Amino acid sequence: MTFHHAHIAQRVFDTPLLYDARKAEAFAIGLGGRIAGGTVAIANPAGAVDHVAFSNGRPSAGRLGDRMGRILTNRNQRPYDLVDGVAVIGIEGTLIHKGAFIGQSDSGDTSYQGLQTQIAMARNDMGVKGVVFEVDSYGGEVSGAFETATMIRALSKEKPTVAILTDFAFSAGYLLASQARQIILPEFGGAGSIGVIMMHANFAAFYEKDGVAITIIRSGKHKAEGNPFEDLPERVVDRWQSTADAMRDKFAETVALGRGRRLSKAQALATEADPFDAADSVKLGLADAVGDPSTAFDAFIKEVNRS
Repeated sequence: MTFHHAHIAQRVFDTPLLYDARKAEAFAIGLGGRIAGGTVAIANPAGAVDHVAFSNGRPSAGRLGDRMGRILTNRNQRPYDLVDGVAVIGIEGTLIHKGAFIGQSDSGDTSYQGLQTQIAMARNDMGVKGVVFEVDSYGGEVSGAFETATMIRALSKEKPTVAILTDFAFSAGYLLASQARQIILPEFGGAGSIGVIMMHANFAAFYEKDGVAITIIRSGKHKAEGNPFEDLPERVVDRWQSTADAMRDKFAETVALGRGRRLSKAQALATEADPFDAADSVKLGLADAVGDPSTAFDAFIKEVNRS
């Protein structure tokens, strides 16, 4: 058995992720076997969800403001759509650290790098009176997430912002949404999953069954700890747990900075990374209102253009 798609494997296994557990499980079921070259078993399944931000014919970052129609009639050089002085920035699909693209890639990824470019330009663009973040994401990578959240929070101090969920904002998706001045989600949307997940693949039993012996030569007794060919040492489990706990603490702290009195750090931690439906999200302070995304978008445009 060999690792296929190694560039994907190294971004998924043995590294902290701000993914909702159900999305991580769906990945392991759908691609884990293809990456590992064998069957992948899920311990303590959470209930996999097959979520694609702009599936079933929905345009990427296009429900709000009729993006597709306006592209046909008016092309501009800004990296975001501008509707009556309101910039629309999409936070959709899987969130990854680096990517030389703006918006969503063909594979459904949004890069923090691209988001940071859009946020910085919107902040300095005199033609931008306010910013709408169109959110539909189950989360993604840790690297780049907190820096992007800080940039959204800085933007929100200078210009009106709102995170309008067209479906869900879980984990890293919620981290970013929480930094807007207001969060609105649809009746059957959801928010939360304020936590960190790490996955480790152990193929020792699989190799033993096939009669394959793996020998690791190491200099330094801790070299290669956490590799997929040996049992995971307890000290590594403890270290990874400490890392995940520290990141979750940072997650809750950042959410509290964005939400202010509506959701404290202690309250964010008390959710225990649970994902919530729309009604409970508002009740707990994770979101501000339940409403139709298009109606909320129109209301925001009217508000920022009032003066």
